[in-house]
Amino acid sequence: MLPATRNGLLLIGVLFHLVYLLSIFDIYFRSPLVHGMTPHRAALTPPAKRLVLFVADGLRADKIYEPYHNETSGKTEELAPFLLNKLRTEASWGVSHTRVPTESRPGHVAAIAGFYEDVSAVTKGWKMNPVEFDSVFNESRHTWSFGSPDILPMFAHGASDRSRVDTYMYTSEFEDFSGNGDRLDTWVFDEAEKFFGRATAGSALHTQMHEDQVVFFFHLLGIDTNGHGFKPYSQEYLGNIRHVDRGIRRLVDHFEEFYGNDGQTAFVFTADHGMNDRGAHGDGHPDNTRTPLIAWGAGVAKPAPLAAGQTAPGHDGFSQPWGLGSYERKDVNQADIAPLMTSLIGLNYPLNSVGTLPLAYLDTSRKYRAHSALANALQVLEQYRVKHDQKQHTEMFFKPYAPMHQPTNMPEHMLARIQQAISAEKFDDAEAECLQLIALCLEGLRYFQRYDWLLLRSIVSAGYLGWIAYSLLYIFGEYILPDSSPRRSQRSGTIAVLGLVVFAAFSAMFYRQGSPAMYYAYAAFPVYFWAGVLQQVPLVRQIAASYTQLAVRWRPAAFVGVYVVILEALVYAYFDRRVYSAAFALLALVWPLAVSPRFRREHTALLGLWSGVCLLTSVFTLLPVERNDHLGLVIVGGALITLSGVAA
Repeated sequence: MLPATRNGLLLIGVLFHLVYLLSIFDIYFRSPLVHGMTPHRAALTPPAKRLVLFVADGLRADKIYEPYHNETSGKTEELAPFLLNKLRTEASWGVSHTRVPTESRPGHVAAIAGFYEDVSAVTKGWKMNPVEFDSVFNESRHTWSFGSPDILPMFAHGASDRSRVDTYMYTSEFEDFSGNGDRLDTWVFDEAEKFFGRATAGSALHTQMHEDQVVFFFHLLGIDTNGHGFKPYSQEYLGNIRHVDRGIRRLVDHFEEFYGNDGQTAFVFTADHGMNDRGAHGDGHPDNTRTPLIAWGAGVAKPAPLAAGQTAPGHDGFSQPWGLGSYERKDVNQADIAPLMTSLIGLNYPLNSVGTLPLAYLDTSRKYRAHSALANALQVLEQYRVKHDQKQHTEMFFKPYAPMHQPTNMPEHMLARIQQAISAEKFDDAEAECLQLIALCLEGLRYFQRYDWLLLRSIVSAGYLGWIAYSLLYIFGEYILPDSSPRRSQRSGTIAVLGLVVFAAFSAMFYRQGSPAMYYAYAAFPVYFWAGVLQQVPLVRQIAASYTQLAVRWRPAAFVGVYVVILEALVYAYFDRRVYSAAFALLALVWPLAVSPRFRREHTALLGLWSGVCLLTSVFTLLPVERNDHLGLVIVGGALITLSGVAA
């Protein structure tokens, strides 16, 4: 089964690696979304009739919360006085923790639909979702959205009724990253004012806006644009925060005036992702994953009074410099924002949401809180049951999620205890039981999402190991031990038949489970490679015999061991850059100590330079990853590069 020519080996190798590259998508980039769930909501009157959502694209939490020292005036001031005044007087607030990829589309999906990015959307460049999903907008009676053409269309396209979501967008050409981005937010605020101007008394729009369960969404892209163009510590970025704060204040006044201060409006302000000091985002750096969340209005809990000198719960070293220690910090996961908005205006929970209702944000009756938590639990449980049934229907050797089958954790028993607690008005017990059921269901969803991981990763690992052995045997047989004979086992035919039987067994299992066609290819390669290896057992024996005849110092085992250690160190360096510092420090010693004494005496200066440069380089990976622009360092670096070029 080994290829007769070098070109044959290369062809098999290229085909193998192309196919196995696709295995990444089948293992890690499968959509977590399921369909066929029954919607759930709290069957009680909600605290708010309407919801207003502001999303400041690219705003990291510390930039809005921390005091800003104005070097021009020499004074310390707040960049968002209106929002921070709401925080101190009538809002619940905290940090919303996002997940990678920290991009605009995934962040909006998490906040509005309640689930973390469908990773299969990587094939669409994070722009459109390859699978339909539910959202707060889709569950609303009507949604009016204002902002960027990069974000608004995906929620309008995903709505079950396209007329339910209206979009007011500027053109793509208007998004100019070379200029000040606050004009994008100015467009949104101006368009919103025109919108209110059209809602005259007696008009259809006026009537529609006074219905319940309506949503207003304002996507503010200017901060993100200025962060990319000028960095998040620039005057443009910080000034845009002031601009957004003033614009939101103006809009809130419009809402209160339009609705006659009826106290039926809930407001939520947040961001899709943050931004690092380099003006970028996408990875899991804390500056990218920590975003603000401020909610106020109907149904939202107000700050609790606190005795002088006391620090409210929730604070840590991150929020210590903000001067907000008297106000409880209520952190949430970004997907929790969708259940919060759902509960405030009494919608069905988005069918694909994996968020947990942050009960600490609610100022409603205890009964409404408990019923909202129950609806949240039922909605997540629906997803678990669909995933469970799908796997049970297709898997030949199905293994359920064990914790959900323990007597005390069975959903039916937990739901019965929740209903009993609500009936007995033991609402705290009901809420705690709901949170436990949600946590179990989320773990169960992760279990079924990764159900095939062990099988697929085992097949892929066997394939790569088989390719290594397969190609090495060809190299040994053709170039290192070309005269060795015999090479093939006398049972080659039997081994080939056995390989076909193994592949047929895998194929039958994949067919029974309705697996994708690529699964057959993943299984074919390890079977082919290892069958070829087993057919070359005589050659393996000859290689082993040749190895034992080598002098001890030339045996490759030690080199293989060192090679494995180096590879493992390189992998670990992805998580801790200090590994490179240790490696450079080691290199500073290895070469000077490995050379002969004569070379050491004749080239002392060269060896000293080598050690010095290695030690100097080792300092680099100890420095912070994120660093602000420093013109002086840039000039010095350029001068050193020029001098080194001249010297060379």
